[in-house]
Amino acid sequence: MSDTKYWLVKSEPFKYSWEKFNEDGRTFWDGVRNYQARNNLKEMKEGDLVLFYHSNEGKHVVGIAKVVREYYQDPTTEDPNWVVVDLSPVETLKNPVSLEQIKAEESLKDISLIRQGRLSVMSLKPSEFDKILEMSEK
Repeated sequence: MSDTKYWLVKSEPFKYSWEKFNEDGRTFWDGVRNYQARNNLKEMKEGDLVLFYHSNEGKHVVGIAKVVREYYQDPTTEDPNWVVVDLSPVETLKNPVSLEQIKAEESLKDISLIRQGRLSVMSLKPSEFDKILEMSEK
């Protein structure tokens, strides 16, 4: 039984796109100013897998990243309340999975992406992560 946890992070493509992330090869995930999202960042462990979701424009899960450094103080602010993790891209999905497809999938009806649309960092059950990957193969 693996201890890997699964997550989904959202980014607006014009602010930070999957393509830019792949060019950079690694980034710290900053700008989180929501306590629940921050608490999720604090729970991320090195090696955890993260779905990368383009929000606002596109609204698709586009790739898989992994956590390569656990949380530390957000370097973009001096406020100690806020933290970042480092992520690296792992793989681009064969086909992006849209929010509409996710909403139409019964087994994904409880995920935070649907239930808490404003949340930018959320946990996924292994079955939810696997289902989205399976949907990307179609």
